[in-house]
Amino acid sequence: MKSPIAAKRFFLSLLAISGLMMAMVMRPFAEAVFMAAVLAGALFKLNIRISKKLKNSRAITAGILVFAVIVAVIGPIVGLSAFVFGEARAGLKFVNETVKSEGIQGLLDKMPGPLKKVGVAVLSQLPKDAEGELDPAEVGRSMTAQGGTAAAAVGSALSATGEIAFQLAMMLIALYFLLLQGEELVAWVDKASPLRFGQTHELLLEFKKVSYSVMVSTVITSGVQAIAALVGYLIARVPHPLFFTAVTFFVAFIPAIGAGAVCVSASILLLGTGHPYMAIFLAIWGVVIVGLVDNVVKPLLMKDEMQMNGALVFFSLLGGLAAFGPTGLLIGPLVMSAFLALMRMYRRDFSEPAAVPVTVDQEPPPSV
Repeated sequence: MKSPIAAKRFFLSLLAISGLMMAMVMRPFAEAVFMAAVLAGALFKLNIRISKKLKNSRAITAGILVFAVIVAVIGPIVGLSAFVFGEARAGLKFVNETVKSEGIQGLLDKMPGPLKKVGVAVLSQLPKDAEGELDPAEVGRSMTAQGGTAAAAVGSALSATGEIAFQLAMMLIALYFLLLQGEELVAWVDKASPLRFGQTHELLLEFKKVSYSVMVSTVITSGVQAIAALVGYLIARVPHPLFFTAVTFFVAFIPAIGAGAVCVSASILLLGTGHPYMAIFLAIWGVVIVGLVDNVVKPLLMKDEMQMNGALVFFSLLGGLAAFGPTGLLIGPLVMSAFLALMRMYRRDFSEPAAVPVTVDQEPPPSV
């Protein structure tokens, strides 16, 4: 007769091995699935509302929301890319026409002071013939010699772009299925979990609440940073301030870069066009005002929704960012919220009930 203890140990060993194998299988898609779960939690109420209006057609509702996410993510990227391409094309056209009509020296004469110095320094490094003129053959050979480095850089950029596109596609696929069958999945996890009935559901509700709070606070904070940056752009008279404001809004979603980096880039543009004082002002404005406002606004927006102290929200955001990278801005608050929820459930469901204290308004029980 087999021992129940041995059977249980063998079963737990199989469970651990299968869990490890499952983690290895899901590892390439872990970040995409996590982001899809966060978006699904944030869009849960909207998903239910639209589904009821469409007579409970969950597949159509999920498709509409996924398409909306695609438009919200890809639309601004396409628009900004088109603007940048148009400006770059106009700049190359100006350079080409100026060089053809007035030569390189004419192009240098039309450059602002700081850029003119850079152009003269670059021009002095180019190979010249015996008469002091540029040698086209030597310039071509120098550019060919640097072609390998440029090709490697382009290859790395294309590889990174492909990885981002792949993760985005996996996230959209996971988001569709979570929106379509999310409630069934939550019910199954609640039943299969070794926790008491309802505790897993409570934790998942906490996850949904935190996900919604993080997403909404992130969008609002990015908007606040963009408005603050717009004030700086108008004061410093940055060209195309609305374009830089739009870039600031979308870059604010990327913690590794931050909204302040756009202000610093614009300040470099001002410095290159001969406005050093405005460049210094904009750089300071970007680092101090735009770059740090999210550390104040986001915890204030999240603390009420999460019912958590503002200091805990602040340190969970920074700690998550330091431990997990950009996705840590989501993972940090989720970990903190899950820990507090588990402590609350333990005190409620597992600890012994404490004696009810006598308050001032209550009278002590009569003595026998």
